[in-house]
Amino acid sequence: MSMDRVAWSSLHTITRAKSGTRPFSKATLKRVLGFARPHRVKLLAFMALSVALAFLAVATPVLAGQVVDAIVARAGADEVVRLAALIAVVAVAEAGLGMVNRWLSSTIGEGVILDLRTRVFDHVQKMPIAFFTRTRTGALVSRLNNDVIGAQSAFAGTLSGVVSNVVALILTLAVMLGTSWQVTVLAMVLLPVFLFPARRIGSRLAGLRREAAEHNAAMATQMTERFSAPGATLVKLFGRPAEESREFAVRAGRVRDIGIRTAMLQFTFVTALTLVSALALALVYGLGGWLAITGQLAAGDVVVLALLLTRLYAPLTALSNARVEIMSALVSFERVFEILDLEPLIRQKPDAVPVPAGPVSVEFDDVRFAYPSADKVSLASLEEVVTLDTRGGEEVLHGISFRVEPGQTVALVGSSGAGKSTIAQLLARLYDVDSGAIRLGGSVPGTGLDLRDATFDSLRDTLGMVTQDGHLFHETIASNLRLAKPDATEEDMWDVIRQARLETMIRSLPDGLDTVVGERGYRLSGGERQRLTIARLLIAHPRVVILDEATAALDSTNEAAVQAALGAALEGRTAVVIAHRLSTIRAADAILVVEEGRIVERGTHSELLAAEGRYAELYRTQFAEASAVAREAVPEP
Repeated sequence: MSMDRVAWSSLHTITRAKSGTRPFSKATLKRVLGFARPHRVKLLAFMALSVALAFLAVATPVLAGQVVDAIVARAGADEVVRLAALIAVVAVAEAGLGMVNRWLSSTIGEGVILDLRTRVFDHVQKMPIAFFTRTRTGALVSRLNNDVIGAQSAFAGTLSGVVSNVVALILTLAVMLGTSWQVTVLAMVLLPVFLFPARRIGSRLAGLRREAAEHNAAMATQMTERFSAPGATLVKLFGRPAEESREFAVRAGRVRDIGIRTAMLQFTFVTALTLVSALALALVYGLGGWLAITGQLAAGDVVVLALLLTRLYAPLTALSNARVEIMSALVSFERVFEILDLEPLIRQKPDAVPVPAGPVSVEFDDVRFAYPSADKVSLASLEEVVTLDTRGGEEVLHGISFRVEPGQTVALVGSSGAGKSTIAQLLARLYDVDSGAIRLGGSVPGTGLDLRDATFDSLRDTLGMVTQDGHLFHETIASNLRLAKPDATEEDMWDVIRQARLETMIRSLPDGLDTVVGERGYRLSGGERQRLTIARLLIAHPRVVILDEATAALDSTNEAAVQAALGAALEGRTAVVIAHRLSTIRAADAILVVEEGRIVERGTHSELLAAEGRYAELYRTQFAEASAVAREAVPEP
């Protein structure tokens, strides 16, 4: 290895370590070893090969020195050829073992990435909705990418590097001291001149790279937010494209300036260390040559010392930074473990049972609920705040009790923030109740199956929900439908599409069911997007339907089309409907008026109007607003 390659290798080693490493944690190391256990055979082979490669790396300079001695002593062509052949064999063995070692390194590293990523991904999917409402998506994705890759380096690079460098350093020093202790001591005297600039310039480069990474992250965040359909619309509506461009240009310019400074520091670093290495080689050749001329050292030994010198500085530089690398890797592991240590609030009991077959009733029995506080569902680092919000834990539902018989529709109405959507989320088991119970089935009150005792799979098969935003993935229409029923046939999909009043529109698309709907479904209109979510619900054939203000954001024309689709969705099913427009729930079997987390009225549409209570007040207010809008729409004569 030439000294300029040693310099570049040292530079890479120093600058990739993170600053602000935490103290060594035995608990973290124990968990790390748990991830290493499935790969222990390959790890042992990897370390053994690293040791073998260290021996081979020292063997080549020794053989080269013997070749020089054989030439000087005129030992004969056979001896020179034999030594040359040995050098070739060592080179071939080093290349072959290096390739195997690289394969083992990649296999172990990528295996650890796979284990960590799948473990974190599966764990995050179990987290409650409150976790996702608080967490910044970019911060969470960073844990799955940057920190997992940082943790992988502990296995793929640092571990083998420490083992191989220790062995290489011991062997190199042993051979050099055995060859000439005077030259070895002289070479070691120049070592601080090699290490100190490396640490100083390396730390400056690491700081510049971290600053560049921060600016790149800020640019990525800006692009992610502004290049989405809602973000681009917002920028255009408020007329800020020029200001957005200036802000982006400032960050990009800073990255450019950092790139220039980094390039010059790297060149200065490598040039300085190459100069130091050249001086060290000059001293080796000078002192070694003098010893050889005076008969105190063989000529081949001078060559051995010169070649081993480059193999001495590289492991010393790497080992001087090994602790920083190990601590950095442990920090990455700890950041991943922070996610894994968050306890999911919703768990399936070991003895959970399926929801019984047949028609299903829904019963809320004295349900009380408070949204969890931030410390139970989130991390300050994921929210990118110094401390978590301490608010939360205040009860928002107070003794909610009602029953929906199989095939009936119950509507929930009330002011915004009254608790209607919370009731829907509890029924879908996006949260668990704090006290009381929600039961499915049972012909007599109090005899149904508690949601907390049911299996997750049977709940997903039994319950179907349509929310107000009608979210779709950036995939094809068919993929979005198969989310609810993976084995759905094309005939199944066209059947529910007809029920959702979408057949004409989808058949008119060039790619039909293979049409990509865009991020969040923004390539479709609001009404089309909502009807597609209804089709997705229909294809799952749920026995209980939850509609959370499914038409609140639609105009009258789209609302009529969606209402027609909802008619198919509710037919023969038990339904809990949250309605913003009271005109849409007149035919409900029962209407519950929710205010401040309590049911203050219940009855049919006509009964509640006759009672002249809160429902009548809400209905008259909406009717008066609708009449005023209608009058304004009629032109004056």
